[in-house]
Amino acid sequence: MIKIIFCDMDGTLLTSENKLPEGFGETMTELKNRGVIFAPASGRQIFSLMRSFENYVDDFLFLAENGTLVMYKGEEIFSRPIALDAAKKVLAATKNFGDVLRVFCGKKDAYILREQDTPESNAELEKYYTHRSVVDSFDEIDDVALKVALFDPTGNSKKNIFDKLGQFYDSLQVTLSSDFWVDVMDPNINKGEAVRNVQRVMNFKPEECAAFGDYLNDFEMLQAVGCGFAMANAHPELKKISKFETASNDQAGVLVGIRRLIAYGLI
Repeated sequence: MIKIIFCDMDGTLLTSENKLPEGFGETMTELKNRGVIFAPASGRQIFSLMRSFENYVDDFLFLAENGTLVMYKGEEIFSRPIALDAAKKVLAATKNFGDVLRVFCGKKDAYILREQDTPESNAELEKYYTHRSVVDSFDEIDDVALKVALFDPTGNSKKNIFDKLGQFYDSLQVTLSSDFWVDVMDPNINKGEAVRNVQRVMNFKPEECAAFGDYLNDFEMLQAVGCGFAMANAHPELKKISKFETASNDQAGVLVGIRRLIAYGLI
């Protein structure tokens, strides 16, 4: 029986309008009544996830920052920071990447440079980093670095960011989170590794876990569970390794998949 469901946010749970699907509340009530934990698993910061699910903070497990921080009922279950000097090297290397927005993602806050503090950047950051500060230099930050997040406003993050970070491929985890975002993290962490840590800490077997995703940063997460669902709108490579496929994010595919699990007697 499924005991926990990990679920990506953007392109998976949320619609194209950045909204929760109709019927979400009723489905969450059904899961709670059946003793199943719902776990948003996202590149978003913990504060953003908790604000998005303010009515569920005592029920949900939150896998934030692409797996670098996991919290449940207000307690840290697991974290995997990036070395501070490594984070600074990435930030320095991307300084001249044109209009790319650079974000230092810490445990206490997210930080951007004052020179990049614009209405356009804040509109994008408000989706993912609701708790943030503006600094004159990344050197003045007193925080633990969870990751470095890089945003390409043109929607070509692979060419404009990922492909230019080859010098870090062997020492860090460089991940395409979407067409717009690239995350740089500790080399031994991803959503899948975070899921395996949750399984160890909470004594869940892989076959007792399900997951939903749509992009390459969900790859390891879907491999770490017994029931992995790729959205209809998912990246082709993700569909190849997924056990199941469900409807698109705009067709409430996560809720459709959960209903399938209930119908199959797995919840």
